[in-house]
Amino acid sequence: MKLPLQMTFRNVPVPDRVEAVVRRRAAQLDRYYDAIMSCRVLVERADRHHADGSRFHVRVDLGVPGGEVVVSHDSSLHGGARRTGRPRERKEDELDRAHKHAEVAVRKAFDAVRRRLQDYARRQRGDIKEHQP
Repeated sequence: MKLPLQMTFRNVPVPDRVEAVVRRRAAQLDRYYDAIMSCRVLVERADRHHADGSRFHVRVDLGVPGGEVVVSHDSSLHGGARRTGRPRERKEDELDRAHKHAEVAVRKAFDAVRRRLQDYARRQRGDIKEHQP
């Protein structure tokens, strides 16, 4: 990256683990596309239900030559009930235990931005297949 990593945390206590995960994941993006100009990461608490856990919103903006790669990731509100196919009956059914942690939301957001960055790099190289008429 040409510019230093910019991290913003809103309504989230910043443990060293979350910051370390963001720094490590951002550094790994250079493996997939080495012309990244800048990286901005926003981690915020989407709601304030502390007793039952919180959803996290993570936004990653990558500045690349010729454009920008942006990923916005929200923790799934009804993930547990959706997977099992049963209707939501209790408040605890709403949010998977794993999605209550900022590290998981950051990991999933960086997985999504890695996939988008790989697609962007393929388009830049011209590796996209074109169908013959």
